Amino acid sequence: MNQPIRVLQWGLGAMGSGMARLMLEKSGLQIVAAVDARPDYVGRDLGEVLGVGKKLGVIVTDHPETVLDSNKVDLTVIATTSWTERQMPDLRKIITAGINVISIAEEMADPAAQHPELAKELDGLAKQHGVSVLGTGVNPGYVLDLLVVALTGGCHSVERIEASRVNDLSPYGPTVMETQGVGTTPEVFRKGVAEGTIVGHVGFPESIQLISDALGLGVDRIVQTREPIISKVYRETPHVKVEPGMVAGCAHTGVGYRGDTEVIRLVHPQQIHPHLENQDTGDYINIYGVPEIHMAIKPEYAGGKATIGIAVNMIPHVVAATPGLKRMIDLPVPAALMGETAYSRRV
Repeated sequence: MNQPIRVLQWGLGAMGSGMARLMLEKSGLQIVAAVDARPDYVGRDLGEVLGVGKKLGVIVTDHPETVLDSNKVDLTVIATTSWTERQMPDLRKIITAGINVISIAEEMADPAAQHPELAKELDGLAKQHGVSVLGTGVNPGYVLDLLVVALTGGCHSVERIEASRVNDLSPYGPTVMETQGVGTTPEVFRKGVAEGTIVGHVGFPESIQLISDALGLGVDRIVQTREPIISKVYRETPHVKVEPGMVAGCAHTGVGYRGDTEVIRLVHPQQIHPHLENQDTGDYINIYGVPEIHMAIKPEYAGGKATIGIAVNMIPHVVAATPGLKRMIDLPVPAALMGETAYSRRV
């Protein structure tokens, strides 16, 4: 096996720390630096912060410029925000340092879908400095886009696609509850949607564009709707209480049109404790064409675990890629890094 790929982990929240722990299990990866702004993390050994029972000799810093050294770091995994625009200052630092980067910001799955000028800048910077940039995650980045694309691989023709992801929001914290409108009244929910404080799922324009570009479906318009899921029963999590008649979640739909024809419909109803109203979780992909395909994963492909997994598993592909801004449809298919041949695919 080649020398391990040297990784900087930027952001040590739930996803970032999960990715760091997973990397410690992979023989072909080596964490050589860690960045986080939390005062209680800065200056501590990464092993302490991760709670892995041993020191790793990597000290967490809040000064990234001290560790962004392309002679010591091959790739940075950054887990700090959902939004491309907010992450741009940090992405510029990483790229101009000559270091490859994987971001789990949802909008980075296909930044051109909503921020074409930023996508152009990222692509130009990456090519100028000889590195690759990828945005990925479970959704967008996998279940409702790359997996959909892969399932069409044997199709003669595709008329339209419908896919949905039904999941349980109960494990998430107060920020997610607020952005999904959980615990509000229907009136407050609709006001929040209008004002942009309740956003539902982040990533439908990105997923729709990925599918359209991969298949050549020619989507030229995307329409999104967000509706409250109103509970008929009492529901409770450590962070929110929902009485009957209040909002338990957000039913978010994104539709891609070619002219006036609907060709892609993605649906993502997210709520706390869906089982209390006999709603199973799962991922469902329906492809209407020749042949017709219907696939279900029940329960849903585990969100947090899968985001951690796919980001780590894509590291060898990003290091090996030609310079520029990449999307999941531009790189080899992801696979779990279980042994030497998984890493040798980057040669």
